[in-house]
Amino acid sequence: MRVDLQHRKITIFSLTWPIFIELFLYMLMGNTDTLMLSMHSDEAVAAVGVSNQILQLVIVMFGFMAAGSTILITQNLGAKRGQDAKDIALISIIFNAILGLVISVILYFFSKSLLGMMNLPLHLMPDADVYLEIVGGFSFIQALIMTASAILRSYGYTRETMYVTVGMNILHIIGNTLFLFGPFGIPVLGVAGVAVSTAVSRFAGLILILFILAKKVPFPVFSRLKSLPLHHFRTLVKIGLPSAGEQLSFNVSQMVITYFVSSLGTEALATKVYAQNLMMFIYLMSLALSQGTQIVIGRMIGAKDYESAFNRCLKTLYMAIGLSTVTALGFHTFSDSLFHIFTSNESIIHTGGLLILLTVLLEPGRAFNLVINNALRAAGDVRFPVFMGGMSVWCVSVPAAFLLSSVFGLGLIGIWIAFILDEWLRGILMYKRWKSKQWVTKGFVSSREPALREKPAIS
Repeated sequence: MRVDLQHRKITIFSLTWPIFIELFLYMLMGNTDTLMLSMHSDEAVAAVGVSNQILQLVIVMFGFMAAGSTILITQNLGAKRGQDAKDIALISIIFNAILGLVISVILYFFSKSLLGMMNLPLHLMPDADVYLEIVGGFSFIQALIMTASAILRSYGYTRETMYVTVGMNILHIIGNTLFLFGPFGIPVLGVAGVAVSTAVSRFAGLILILFILAKKVPFPVFSRLKSLPLHHFRTLVKIGLPSAGEQLSFNVSQMVITYFVSSLGTEALATKVYAQNLMMFIYLMSLALSQGTQIVIGRMIGAKDYESAFNRCLKTLYMAIGLSTVTALGFHTFSDSLFHIFTSNESIIHTGGLLILLTVLLEPGRAFNLVINNALRAAGDVRFPVFMGGMSVWCVSVPAAFLLSSVFGLGLIGIWIAFILDEWLRGILMYKRWKSKQWVTKGFVSSREPALREKPAIS
């Protein structure tokens, strides 16, 4: 299948493979931190893992504008409204820059208070605090990178964002090596060094991606500021807030569950971090496919080609279910070897192996949510996933996690069973919603300019 993105014939595959590599490298960056820190101690891994729970919540806050801009840009491009698409891009950059600076200040000055709310063991506080201060204090950089990446992907420039991520990873690994192992007499900074390496590599990535954005999607920033249509901002918020609401709800629930895990001890925290780092690679293909398909479906919705959008989502879904199941089985087969990369603690390796086995049941359910949620957002149906997602995580995932892990004494196994129940319940609800085609009436494209009626080229 091909769609016309800015007069270029691009297939789903050509959109998805750069997204896959980009996401892989982002995940590799996180695993590189975990691997290098594990050479120091499992305690350092647990401390950074808890800090990252807070940072994930912050990323969701930045993501609501990026998510809204992706939906609106793709729909407007599908409807042949190029100037509207550029206006939306500029508004999203300005908003996330301001929001990013505000949140960076909050994270820097209130890091200890936020970590204290996570029930963090006291001996982990110094490492967790310094990491959150540095990485969180520069989180506005991540806000701008996310926005610029979303804009470039919406225009079909997925390879360019991939190149930026490659460069960021190279710089990050070099920085980790310098500050963790101290070659050439460089002082060993431990967790603080990893945090500095993260911030510096992201800053370099920001400079590069803004340069690419200026070349690929040029728009006159200063001359356009006074005449930006405010109705685009209102629509971005209308779409972005519900889109981020589901992720916000999910991430808050994960923080609550991390609180439960903290009561199980440092070893349980480290096991959870290691297992979830491996799980990210299992659902990687589903995530890449869902993001590539979202771009295409957004164009189809803008061109009012609903039948093609309906079929495209289902084809991607079945592909994602198959790939995630096979990948999970492969990771389970080699789970002992994979956990040995991070730790020599046999208790962590054994428990982690059981968690990866349960992941074989979990990942097909997650595929439903990744693919159909992104398809519903692309179609403008943003409220239903928020309501059902919130209902599932707070009525099923969190209560089941507490009951199974603490009351029935199943520990991390109980946590993972709760995850499975949540993913499958939401997945089934999302599938029924897509099949009902109620999303057909939810498109957000609107403009004072007349739109061309051509549909994107499909074959």
